[in-house]
Amino acid sequence: MLSLYPDSPAERDRWILARRPDRAPAPLDPHRPWAFFVEDEYSKEGERVPIATLFLTNRECPWRCLMCDLWKNTLTETVPVGAIPAQIDYALTRLPAARQIKLYNSGSFFDPRAIPAEDFAAIAERVKSFERVIVENHPSLTVESCLRFRDMLQAPLEIAMGLETVHPEILPKLNKRMTLAQFSTAADFLRNNGMDLRVFVLVKPPFMAEEEAVEWAARSVDFAFDCGATAVTLIPTRGFSLPRLNSLEDAFEYGLNLRRGRVFVDLWDVNAAAACQFCRNDRTERMRHMNLTQELRPPISCTGCQ
Repeated sequence: MLSLYPDSPAERDRWILARRPDRAPAPLDPHRPWAFFVEDEYSKEGERVPIATLFLTNRECPWRCLMCDLWKNTLTETVPVGAIPAQIDYALTRLPAARQIKLYNSGSFFDPRAIPAEDFAAIAERVKSFERVIVENHPSLTVESCLRFRDMLQAPLEIAMGLETVHPEILPKLNKRMTLAQFSTAADFLRNNGMDLRVFVLVKPPFMAEEEAVEWAARSVDFAFDCGATAVTLIPTRGFSLPRLNSLEDAFEYGLNLRRGRVFVDLWDVNAAAACQFCRNDRTERMRHMNLTQELRPPISCTGCQ
């Protein structure tokens, strides 16, 4: 299928949209987040803390990234003013206590068509009890509006940006419409203005052979830390050919061994990357423990797939 992938961004947009399945079967409520939960994470300060993670319902991201599946839980129109604060209220009244909060929105927090800027003050009021606020954003939208929201908060602001890969041929093909120079400039903007950077890195993005997956994940992790990241999350690419579990483990171990900052693995649906039914649960649990401690654990020995 990817052999027919177009060359121009506009043609790629049409190609990607034409191959998408339907959105979520049930219509989303603009006054409720489409998912929310509390999870533990190893913090920048070096302790395990509970984090309230909210997946806000809002308009679809304007970029049509080839590997993205987050659009399935988005709307076609901008939510009304007041809807995002209402979503936060809905989730926080149903969640146990947490110390930090992630406001993820399947796109960019500072896209005014996704999160109305008129709601910034109300959002800041609702998250004032948290020790850290984490949002996600595209590098091209990491601009002055970030500073306005930062100044409304009583806690540090951390912004997560998708680097995806530093592979010079594959990054342009992902249709993210971002260069490494643009990413670096956005990272400098965050650092110079007192905001922390979290980076998403794909393990085996589209067009990449399995044999190259660990090398390019490692190079991408290096670049992220060179840009000042305090955390890097490795994401096994869904929707195409998932990386083998050992590729994910090797990339994770590389990042942890650097000791340049926190490194996590996104374990959502990770068992689909494991062929061996005998060891996959133990290997997943090993990575979960490494996520929470940032310490390596001995590899899992398995006679079934040795």
